[in-house]
Formats: sequence, C-alpha cells, structure tokens
Amino acid sequence: MTIPAPLARPAKRLHGLWEASPLTYLTLIVAAALSIAPIYWMFVVATRTNDVVADVPPPVLPGGHLGSNVHRLFANQDAYFAKGLLNSAIVASCVTVSTVFFASLAGFAFAKLRFRGRNALLLTIVATMMIPVQMGIIPLYMIMVRLGWQNHLQAVIVPFMVTGFGVFMMRQYAAQAVPDELVEAARVDGCTTFGVYWRVVLPALRPAAGVLGLFTFMQTWNDFMWPLAVLNPENPTVQLSINNLANGHFDDYTLMFAGTSVAVLPLLVVFVVFGRQIIGGIMEGAVKA
Repeated sequence: MTIPAPLARPAKRLHGLWEASPLTYLTLIVAAALSIAPIYWMFVVATRTNDVVADVPPPVLPGGHLGSNVHRLFANQDAYFAKGLLNSAIVASCVTVSTVFFASLAGFAFAKLRFRGRNALLLTIVATMMIPVQMGIIPLYMIMVRLGWQNHLQAVIVPFMVTGFGVFMMRQYAAQAVPDELVEAARVDGCTTFGVYWRVVLPALRPAAGVLGLFTFMQTWNDFMWPLAVLNPENPTVQLSINNLANGHFDDYTLMFAGTSVAVLPLLVVFVVFGRQIIGGIMEGAVKA
C-alpha cells in the first residue's frame, strides 16, 4: 500500500521563521518597484531639461544637467533654498529631540508611577489625537502673534515639542519593556525618580524612541501648512522654498524636482543611519505583542 503524497508542500522553517514562497518575493518586488518608481523619475527629471517632462514614454535614464539645475536652485533669489534647508534642519532636529525626551518621560510616568488622576490625564492626552490639526491653526496663530513669534522659528518649534501620539506610544512600550522589579531595584539603590528614568527606563525605551524620532523628523521636515501660515517667504522651511519655486511666470519642473531631490536626501540619510535600530524596534514590539 502506497501512501499518497501531500497535496501541497508544507512551508519550511528556517531559524524559527517560515520560508517565503516565490509569490511573496514577487509581490514584494512589485511593491518596491512601484514605490521607488516616482522617486527615480523625479531624480531623472532633475538631471534633464524641461523638454523631456511631457515625453511619452518618459525618460528612464538620468541626463547630464543635474549640476546646472542644482546651481540654478541655490542661485534662485525667490526660493531662499539654502536658508530653507538650514531652517528645516534646525526645526526638525529640535522638535525630534524634544518630542522623544518629553514623550518618553511622560510615558514612563504614566506607565510606572502611581498618582491621582493618572487615567484621566492619559485619556485627555489620547483625546487630543482625535482633534484635527486644521482646527487649531487660527487660535494657535493668534497666540504666536501675541507672543511676537510670527516669522520666527520658535513659532514652528515650541507648539510641537511633544505630541499625544508620542506620549501614548512610549507609555505602551514602557509598560511592556520595563519590569516593575527593575524600577524598584533602582529605587532601592538610591536613584531619584529622574535617575530611574535616565539610567534605567530611557535605555530600555531606545528602540521605541528611534521609531518615534524617525516619524517625528519626517513629519516635521515635510510639514507645509503651519510654516506657510506663520513664516514669511524670506525665512522659509525647505517645503516653503520648493513652493516658492512654483510661483514664477512658468513652471520650471526641473528646478522644482531638483529642489525636491535635494530635500529628500536628509530623510534618506536619517533612515540609513538609524534604519537598523528602527527596524529592530519595530520587530521587537511585534514579537512582544
């Protein structure tokens, strides 16, 4: 009597993980190609002249005008592109550092400290995530005018130094990643509350802090609406500088795409530098979940 072969081959396990099928690899390759294609086409146009923008089919190979387009970009007197890059770097860095610090500090307090009104305060913070940003622009703008911060970088830094999403995310991670016994042991050794946070909790929150830092940096770097409302064209962020490139008598697409390509580079550098830690934090959170 022969034993019939199984209808389908079971998936193999490699080092504790399931082996992916060819269809999975094909799907990932197609998804990656669709994601990279617009960015690659933007770079291709940035290296060419305006004559090829409307070509069908579009060009697929870079040209030889990238240097001249970048030179025209920084020489454009209406865009203030160099100043926009510097302002965006200052704003995104300050907001990212402050958000990670205050969100992790508050997350530690909500997760490991016992105080009256803790749940009500946490519920209030979560409720702020439900309010659209657009609803707060007018009152926030009036506050900036009263403080005399209009057209100054502190107007785009101070209101976003901490977010409800960041506090909630760090609270959830701290509740799982930091055992109560570790906090009690630090207290027995004589650590103050801030000492427990700095020496025990913050190192344990490093993966989640990396993820929150990347998301915050990207969101702040790409923010357009609030800087447009509170800053003037002479003191822009990089997104306003790119917008100023489109305010001429005709659309210079190569100039705009060159500006966009240069503006994307810092985000790619941040992701490459912190990508390993960020992906490790995401995977660690997934395993714990």
